[in-house]
Amino acid sequence: MRKLLFLFFVILGTTLFAEIDFKTENTNITLKEDRYTYNYDRLRFRLDWQEEPYFATVIADGVNYLGKNYVDSPLFNYKQLLRSDTPFKTQTTLEYYDRGAAYAKLYRAYGGYEDEKNRVVVGLQNISMGVGRIWQPTNIYNPKNIYALEPDETFGVVGVLYTRYIDQTSHLSGIVSVDRDKKAQYALRYQAFLDVADVAFDLISSDTTKMVGYEIDGSLQGSGIGLRSEGAYFDNNLSNFFQGVVGCDYGFEDGLTVVVEALYSSKIFSAQEVATNYDAKIVQNMVGSHYYGALSLSYPFTIYLDGSLVYIEGFDGERSRFISPQLTYTLNDYNSFSIAAMLYNTNKANSYNGDLDRYYLKWDFSF
Repeated sequence: MRKLLFLFFVILGTTLFAEIDFKTENTNITLKEDRYTYNYDRLRFRLDWQEEPYFATVIADGVNYLGKNYVDSPLFNYKQLLRSDTPFKTQTTLEYYDRGAAYAKLYRAYGGYEDEKNRVVVGLQNISMGVGRIWQPTNIYNPKNIYALEPDETFGVVGVLYTRYIDQTSHLSGIVSVDRDKKAQYALRYQAFLDVADVAFDLISSDTTKMVGYEIDGSLQGSGIGLRSEGAYFDNNLSNFFQGVVGCDYGFEDGLTVVVEALYSSKIFSAQEVATNYDAKIVQNMVGSHYYGALSLSYPFTIYLDGSLVYIEGFDGERSRFISPQLTYTLNDYNSFSIAAMLYNTNKANSYNGDLDRYYLKWDFSF
């Protein structure tokens, strides 16, 4: 008992001098998708703790789908197959009720240490690679999906990330992660500034996938135009192929930001192959065309109203087109509203992982 009391007071004393930040956010989206109309709601709790040089973060979500026809549909059942590639389950079993379904999930849970030369992060975390704005072929850890309703909402990775800061412009990172089969994946990443651009080299190795990649991120001197490129060669149990991205961006004085990006893939995959291998480590790299072009525009009409547009065209193989306009009104620091659409024009209805045209209204608020 005395030992427990002693431990309690040690933890309490440590906590009193630590910086603790707790946030609650809610995302509510009402969607019209083909013949389904439904509501998606995510209540997010985030706790950040820091006492230099240590830190920790826990993010947990409660997710609810309201709409009986959608919850009973094959499309919903297929999407529920998509789970985190982790050695333990990060979400509870789906609980069905009269008109919907709900579950809870652990989104992130990690802790670490950082000083001037070292950074260590352990746990369920985001591991970032790549410099692309639309596509990031080198990132097979937390791949961004531009065709998803929330592209930046990615599954976490269970692992250890160690970064050694060599000097002010270069660092070396080593990663060991564990997947759902409790098998390890290893990665090395070296980044340095070379004259006019940041350059990085990436190596990834697991029992199913080997990857060698590069990243270049710089600017055209004196023009304000950002230039970038990344690419990777994959040796995977499904196929061997190269995939690369080149892009540029420019911000005009009136606030308009333009991003142009192109993707090349030496290998293309059918929609059936993507659906069958939904849990593959390279599923986000399994594209239907050899060549894609993308244009992204964003413009602040007023201090409260912002507009954006994403346009993607596939030029070869499974020809396709994707258009997503969005208007966002920021009411205050706690509330914002968006109205948007995601429109597909493809030779096959399921070319983008079964997604159909969507129209939705989104409300983000924090308290």
